Amino acid sequence: MPVVSVGMPLGPGCSTCGYCGPLGERSSTETSFKKAGLIASQLSCEVYQKMIYRGWRRSGTYCYAPDLRRSCCPQYTIRLDAIAFKPSRSQRKLINRWNHFVMRGHKSETGDSLGVSSAPMPSKPEGNTTKRDPPKFSLPTSIHAAESDFISTNATARHKFQVTLEPSTYSEEKYALYLLYQRQIHHDPHNTPEDFKRFLVKSPLINEPIPYPASAPDHLPSQYGSFHQMYRLDGELIALGVIDILPECVSSVYFMYDPKHDKYSLGKLSALREASLAREIYDAGAIAMSSLAMGFYIHSCPKMKYKGEYSPSYLADPEEFTWFPLGDCIPQLEKFRYAAFVHPEHSLEGPQDPGEGPPVSVSEEQLNEVMVIYSMQQGAISIIPVNLSHQWNDQYNREEILSCVGTLGDELSREIIFR
Repeated sequence: MPVVSVGMPLGPGCSTCGYCGPLGERSSTETSFKKAGLIASQLSCEVYQKMIYRGWRRSGTYCYAPDLRRSCCPQYTIRLDAIAFKPSRSQRKLINRWNHFVMRGHKSETGDSLGVSSAPMPSKPEGNTTKRDPPKFSLPTSIHAAESDFISTNATARHKFQVTLEPSTYSEEKYALYLLYQRQIHHDPHNTPEDFKRFLVKSPLINEPIPYPASAPDHLPSQYGSFHQMYRLDGELIALGVIDILPECVSSVYFMYDPKHDKYSLGKLSALREASLAREIYDAGAIAMSSLAMGFYIHSCPKMKYKGEYSPSYLADPEEFTWFPLGDCIPQLEKFRYAAFVHPEHSLEGPQDPGEGPPVSVSEEQLNEVMVIYSMQQGAISIIPVNLSHQWNDQYNREEILSCVGTLGDELSREIIFR
C-alpha cells in the first residue's frame, strides 16, 4: 500500500542566523528567513526526495524552505553526483591517513607489544624498467579498507574500526557524544535528551524497501528511511552520521564526532563515506540512486564552503529549481548576496532585506486538488479540498496554507495531505 504523506502547513518565519555570527553565537537580530514550513506527521521517502530538490530540509519532523532572497546567508541546495564523483588527491590522502591510523596506529603507538610496524619500502629494481601506471583508485574499496568486517582474516590491525547502519533511535551513548560535540565544537552547553530526540532522532519518513534486483551485500541498507551511521573505534562510539536514504540520493542531515579525533577530519571523511554509500547502493542495482544531497551550500560562510570541494556538484536555482554546475555559479555568488541562475536579473546585491515579495498566488483549480483531513474514524481518513475546509475560513490559516502550497509547488502540494 502506498505511503500517505501528511503534514500541518506553516507560513513564513524568521530567526537569528548561526552562520554569520561569531563562533558559537548567533546573529543578534532575526536575519534568516523561511518561506514556509511543514510539521510532518509522516512522509513517503519519494515525497521528501522531491521536497529536498525544491529547497526544503528537515530538522526532526519540522520541514522548512529558506527564503534566500531575504536571508543574510542564502542557503542553496547542493547535490554531488555520486556516480561521477572521483575523490581529489587531498581527499584520497584523508582516507589513506585514517586507514593507516587504524591499521598501524599513530606514531606514538608504534613501540608497544603488538609489534605492528610500517612496511619496508620496496627496493628499486636495477636496469631499465617500464613505468607502470598507479593502481586505479576505488572509493568503495578504499573507504572500507580498514573496517574490521572487510579486512582479511590474516591481517593484523592496531585498532578495530567498525561502521554500521541502524534505525534512527535514541541511546544514552549517542546523546553523550552529542553533548560532547555540541559543547566542544559549537560551544553550546545547553542541551537536553529531548532536544537531541527532536533534532536528530525523530523522523517523519516511513521505511520502504529498496528495490534491489538481487540480494545486496549485508552492509547495505534494505530499506529507504532515516538512519544513524555509527562509527566505532575499539568499541567506542567516536562519530555518528544522521542520514536519510531516499530513492535518488543519500541525504546528509547531521554529523557529530569526538573532538579528540579532530585531526583526522572525520566530517570530511563522512561525506566521502556517504558518497560511497550512494555509489554502492547504485552498484547493487538500485539504479535510481545517483547523488549525495549535502544540505545547503552557503558561499558567504567559510565553514560551509568545503562542500564545494566535492565534484561534480550542482546547485539548485532558487526560483526554478533546475540544477547548475557549482563552478558556473561561483561568479554570481561572488558578485551578489542573492544569486538567481535562471534569471540573473533577479539577483540582489547588498546585505539589506528587500522585504516580502508579491503575495503568493495559487489558482482555484490548484486549490481544488490540495486535500486536507476532514475526519478520522477507526483508522480511515476522509479528505476534502482545502478551500472547502474550516481552516480556509480563518485568514491566518489561509495565509499559511497559501505560503506552504506555493513553496511546495503544484505536484508536491497534491501529494501531501494537510491536517
